[in-house]
Amino acid sequence: MKLSVIASALLMCCLSTSNVMAQDAVNSEKKEIGLQLYSVRSMMGSHVDPKSYNENYQEVLQKLADMGYTSVETAGYRDGKFYNTAPEVFKQRVESAGMQALSSHVSKPLSAKELASKDFSESMAWWKETVKAHKAAGMKYIVDPWMDLPKSMDDLKTQCDYLNAIGKLCNENGIKYGYHNHAHEFQKVADQAVMYDFMIENTNPEYVFFEMDVYWAVIGHASPVDYFTRYPSRFATLHIKDHKEIGQSGMVGFDAIFRNAETAGVKHIFVELEEVSGDLEVGLKESIDYLLAAPFVKASYAK
Repeated sequence: MKLSVIASALLMCCLSTSNVMAQDAVNSEKKEIGLQLYSVRSMMGSHVDPKSYNENYQEVLQKLADMGYTSVETAGYRDGKFYNTAPEVFKQRVESAGMQALSSHVSKPLSAKELASKDFSESMAWWKETVKAHKAAGMKYIVDPWMDLPKSMDDLKTQCDYLNAIGKLCNENGIKYGYHNHAHEFQKVADQAVMYDFMIENTNPEYVFFEMDVYWAVIGHASPVDYFTRYPSRFATLHIKDHKEIGQSGMVGFDAIFRNAETAGVKHIFVELEEVSGDLEVGLKESIDYLLAAPFVKASYAK
């Protein structure tokens, strides 16, 4: 009887240990998950206020890498530098932390004069220097993070032509160019066409991809999966976002989004946190842990 009890106890212990080890394996599985550095603007600084740049941001990068993030998408490009650092130095610092400088949010809105004349030459001169800096930083993607809701369909068509011109320049330099949405892109322009739909249909797939911010799409009353189905292969990157920490609200159907990632053409994902429930570092860790443990998130989308 005693031997039976001991054997049963040993069996239960082994099963318990096995379950813990299996769960640890799920949680520790290496996955390619990037972070949009706007999430840590309070730690890194912001291009909106160059005086806010943290000279010791290497420590921030190392913390992110230790959490499991494998790449970064910047939000701190200004005057040829990234977070007030030369492109080559920024690349080296990211890589020394064990991550990749993969993507960058950069915007150069057309002036009223350029929009009216449809002559982008002034802005394109700026873009030529910007692309050089991004090549030096090793960036594979440049993404425009914002465009105002155009006043007319003619203005929207001009904006699409501008995106195509930038995308062509990036393509010639081995960089992919895309556009990141918020919620207003799912409105109609001049009561005629949905801005986002028109942008996708009037940009060249060879030159322009779309970085779907899945949270803002939902806020704009749009279905990310519906867009993936209607416009397959146009979404090379995704912003994985929630109201606060990833998976926190239950309002974003992440399982369906990830299960349709292949149709969308997804190659890379970036977590972005605009708000957290409490401590930022805790929120960053909780968000990546959710994705690491989620069975519907693949280890890589680049392959």
